[in-house]
Amino acid sequence: MVLDEKYDVIVVGGGHAGCEASYCAAKMGANVLLVTMNMQTIGQMSCNPAMGGVAKGQIVREIDALGGGSAVITDKSMIQFRMLNKSKGPAMWSPRVQSDRMLFAQYWRELLEETKGLNMFQDMVTGLLVSDGTVSGVKTALGLTFEAQTVVLTSGTFMNGLIHVGDQNFGGGRAGERASKGITEELIALGFEAGRMKTGTPPRIDGRTIDFKTMEEQKGDENPGQFSFLGESALKNQRSCWITHTSQEVHDTLKKGFDRSPLFNGSIRGTGPRYCPSIEDKIDRFSEKNSHQIFVEPEGWNTVEVYVNGFSTSLPVEIQYEALHKVKGFEQAKFFRPGYAIEYDYFPPTQLKSTLETKLVAGLYFAGQINGTTGYEEAACQGLMAGVNAVLSVRGEQPFVLGRNDAYIGVLIDDLITKGTEEPYRMFTSRAEYRLLLRQDNADLRLTSLGYQIGLAGKDRKDLLDYKENLIIKGRESLDNSLSLKEVNTVLEAKSERIAKEKTKTKKLIARPNISIMDFHKEYSKEPWWQNDVLEQLEIEIKYGGYIAREKENVAKMKRLDDKEIPENFDYYKVKGLSFEGRDKLSAIRPATIAQAGRISGISQSDIHVLLVYMGR
Repeated sequence: MVLDEKYDVIVVGGGHAGCEASYCAAKMGANVLLVTMNMQTIGQMSCNPAMGGVAKGQIVREIDALGGGSAVITDKSMIQFRMLNKSKGPAMWSPRVQSDRMLFAQYWRELLEETKGLNMFQDMVTGLLVSDGTVSGVKTALGLTFEAQTVVLTSGTFMNGLIHVGDQNFGGGRAGERASKGITEELIALGFEAGRMKTGTPPRIDGRTIDFKTMEEQKGDENPGQFSFLGESALKNQRSCWITHTSQEVHDTLKKGFDRSPLFNGSIRGTGPRYCPSIEDKIDRFSEKNSHQIFVEPEGWNTVEVYVNGFSTSLPVEIQYEALHKVKGFEQAKFFRPGYAIEYDYFPPTQLKSTLETKLVAGLYFAGQINGTTGYEEAACQGLMAGVNAVLSVRGEQPFVLGRNDAYIGVLIDDLITKGTEEPYRMFTSRAEYRLLLRQDNADLRLTSLGYQIGLAGKDRKDLLDYKENLIIKGRESLDNSLSLKEVNTVLEAKSERIAKEKTKTKKLIARPNISIMDFHKEYSKEPWWQNDVLEQLEIEIKYGGYIAREKENVAKMKRLDDKEIPENFDYYKVKGLSFEGRDKLSAIRPATIAQAGRISGISQSDIHVLLVYMGR
């Protein structure tokens, strides 16, 4: 039975990728259907109740700058804000928010419901409608058929999900929710390659049974910031997190269950995240350490539930219980639910184009953990890009692709489609070669105009951007002038700096390591450009100007290779001089440009030189 009219875009799954994909597609004017197995768990924070962090915070800012919803939802639901790495350079500054889990999901549901053109339906998608290599809709467990011009799969950990607790395992996509069946087998039949990955989650504890007095308190920033450039939600009160540690006694207790651990006894076949291992994995891999840090995180304003970050485990419940009781502060702790591991299907992302459309089936897009990534932020940005490109495809317009020099989002997608991943992919600042350009503070300057051009970022965002850019220009002009010698020396003496003997441009003074733009508060504070976000931009420009200019030069060099496109059906086996490995890998990945070809693992510089010579001919 075919239900309803034909949609422009169908999004399968209501997690972070699905929320962004459906919201952004509808916001661009498309007729969208979000199909999810449980409408009560839309926007669910399945693991830790937090958004952002190192590199992840930059991604959330980029989503916001483009016009997505994650940052706005995060600001409305946050209970603590911290800017990480402030002791380092601005390329490393990363915002992180502790969220109210229930409010986060509630606000996402409300945003989706109020978005024009966005429809929702509760059912399990069990298959796809594909004809002549093109998707045309989905089939559901109720025997219904929904037709669409494009489909975005955001299945999270649900496809053939298998939950492990000790020597027990059972089907499920998340605790208390069933797994999704049918799609994996159909995609394999269509020619897709599939694999298995694993992730896990720690126990949830009744906060009333925790002794916080024995732990180290971790407060939020004194002057909390926000994720969204719209600046509509200010955090006035904050909840603290807490830090404690495991001990050798805790480790010895955990080891008693290793013979029943699905991680060690072969029950789990999927690959887990290297950078977020379970506690048993940490003990096994880092046996020389007798202590590991545990972060104790509240789940919301009005709940006593607590998340034990750093104690992810799939050991038997009784072992979890005994070991956690030996952690300082948890001696009397009562469990709300134990930790568990989950295995699920994913599809190696080298099977995707830069738009996240599959190479095998036209109109079919993958986003989120189906592509082998981990983390809410990584999933959300993929959902945004897949939703946007699905709409542009329907309209017959040029695709929207971000480069490695444009955004962390561009780095993430290029890494996935070019290098693939054999373990859950997590974003780090070290993955971005142009991270000084891709800072969290300038995401709006980099991306909002692009979001506005494709119809995602609204006029309110564009007006704010124009206003900010105008103030930055005025600030540059002011700081390019010289103050009186008396004014300059007053500032220098206060900072114990050697006094000046002649007038000097203010920007040259700010370039000194010990001088800040805030030291000139008295001289400039009445100027219209004296605003925190503008001051931050001006100071970074001045202090890091040389490094920024050098990165821009490197970007220009890379773009010359990015401009050299490779035809989609190029026959690499015709090119004499290419290595055998080069021919095989280039044929499998099918890079769009010479620059992308150079980033494929196993492709040598001599292979690239041969390609350049061949294409030059």
